[in-house]
Amino acid sequence: MSETQPSIGELLAATVPMVRTLNLVYEETTPERAVLRLPDQPEYQNHVGGPHAGAMFTLAESASGAVVLGAFGDQLSRVVPLPVRAEIAFKKIAQGPVTATAVLGRPAADVLAELDAGERPEFPVRISITREDGVETGEMSVIWTLRPNKPNK
Repeated sequence: MSETQPSIGELLAATVPMVRTLNLVYEETTPERAVLRLPDQPEYQNHVGGPHAGAMFTLAESASGAVVLGAFGDQLSRVVPLPVRAEIAFKKIAQGPVTATAVLGRPAADVLAELDAGERPEFPVRISITREDGVETGEMSVIWTLRPNKPNK
């Protein structure tokens, strides 16, 4: 990004306290995918020495929000992106740093076409959580919506 315009990661780190609390690292953010890393931090570990489930949920949800902002950030003057529901599955024990890769589940153009037709679109974001060795330890799906802004009175 330019010196005058912060990256999505910088914007989220500045505006979402939990991102700073967990020291999430934004490795990639595009309109199609976002990659975030949760460093290995003893204060956020569980009883088996891996990242706590709540920290992994926050990592994955944050990755989903980053890809949503990448895809629809230019629409913020008319909508607010909001998560509607989420489901997470823990598949294997995670140890050390973990990475969440979020991918938009529908073409952004299709979502915007629904919005332009007066509908409140919903769309999935799929997230894979992996260890450093590439093994998938979890997967998450977040359904997002674009809620139209209320007109100023």
